[in-house]
Amino acid sequence: MKHLIKTNKSIDYYTLKTNKLGLRSRAWFKIDEIQKAVNLLKPGMSVVELGSNPGGWSEYVLDKIGKQGSIIACDILPMNKLKGTYFIQGNCFAKNTLEMLYLKTKGSKVNVILSDMAPAITGISSIDIPNSIELIKLSLKICLAILKPGGSLLVKAFQGERFASLYNKLRTIFNKVKLCKPKASHYYSREVYVVAKGLAV
Repeated sequence: MKHLIKTNKSIDYYTLKTNKLGLRSRAWFKIDEIQKAVNLLKPGMSVVELGSNPGGWSEYVLDKIGKQGSIIACDILPMNKLKGTYFIQGNCFAKNTLEMLYLKTKGSKVNVILSDMAPAITGISSIDIPNSIELIKLSLKICLAILKPGGSLLVKAFQGERFASLYNKLRTIFNKVKLCKPKASHYYSREVYVVAKGLAV
């Protein structure tokens, strides 16, 4: 069954292509571009995805890691079942959600953590950017708990005040850190993705 995205008069190229291919989300094209640039995902890897609804990234990851790989997806919203994905519904800020995630990865840390989490956008940068930074800090906290040494983090961010400080902090924790602005991200948006490879702690 195809997963169609509701359209409107301002529908863009990537939304049209998403509908045509029956993908769960136009975000599929964002991770595809990032993957082609940095080769983050490889067969057999174990992956945790934060902010997974509606499953566009999970769909993409499954294809890259293959049957020998594994993926745990987590979101505060429900996600339609996706074969090969273990889904946890809950708020990542909540203790019980984190406990479920940590329990699932206990004794076998993961290779990659992906986060497409985003705050409820108000359009007010003085609110949206700090909220985004808190989500990045949460992703980093989870990384330090369950990411293997040498592992990688891909996280959504919004450029603005305090972002540079957090970016520099990531550079002290990972061996390589770079910014990606996929073409599928709206050109007028502050949205970027931080790719941090080689966990050094």
